[in-house]
Amino acid sequence: MKLGAVFPQTEIGSDPGAVREYAHAIEEMGYEYLLAYDHVLGADTSVRPDWSGPYTAETNFHEPFVLFGYLAAITQRIELVTGILILPQRQTALVAKQAAEIDVLSGGRLRLGIGIGWNEVEYDALNENFHNRGRRSEEQVELLRELWTNPTVTFNGQWHHIDAAGINPLPVQRPIPIYFGGGRTDGVLRRIAKLGDGWLPQARPDEKGAVLLDKFRNFVAEAGREASDVGIDARVAVSDGMSIALENCQKWESLGADYVGVNTMKAGFTTVEQHINALREFQGAVS
Repeated sequence: MKLGAVFPQTEIGSDPGAVREYAHAIEEMGYEYLLAYDHVLGADTSVRPDWSGPYTAETNFHEPFVLFGYLAAITQRIELVTGILILPQRQTALVAKQAAEIDVLSGGRLRLGIGIGWNEVEYDALNENFHNRGRRSEEQVELLRELWTNPTVTFNGQWHHIDAAGINPLPVQRPIPIYFGGGRTDGVLRRIAKLGDGWLPQARPDEKGAVLLDKFRNFVAEAGREASDVGIDARVAVSDGMSIALENCQKWESLGADYVGVNTMKAGFTTVEQHINALREFQGAVS
């Protein structure tokens, strides 16, 4: 099982020196990947009193592709993972181009985690349809893989039309691995089981999580695939307490997770050093 660190998006601030310090530290500690969340826009709650989303216009978010371009230049080994990129609010060909560029600049270290999101405000601002985002994402994934593996593509789908065109350069990985977030309904789980190279479950490694994982693996088998064809990238939270996070890491390993990312956000840390120290303590305990 590979151990990763969840980039503390909402708490690291905008100082590029802090971003660099964090990335260097986790690579030196031996973490094998860095996972970053994604949001383009936050809602202004002063004019939306009924807003119930977890993030607002006051919440800090670095843009994942630009962030990864920077990290590709200052790291040597760690895998760069979006967890998740909200795919249907973006133009598919542009995502293919940006992801390929990150993969090239990093020497093949990108893993693209995607999802459909929940924030209709972002979809409105980016001029994309919030209500067909699930179905549209399936076609997006198909097109991404076509663009990553062929010099030119002709594609005629319900939402995408390309006539003999392609991206250049192509990525190192052909295709780039695509992991899916979400999975609260059987329909979404079946989509992931059919199309995904992996799953980023929003679950705990308790009895309910084990049942959900069994259900997902049954859907993988129904799709004619082996369990080993679809990776599992889970997360544990230091905010639960270090001992519980360590215990949950062991539980995920026993459930067959391929990756576990350690999330240090919402643990009361106010400096990048505190995030780094928590990751150092965690890594030391599991090594």
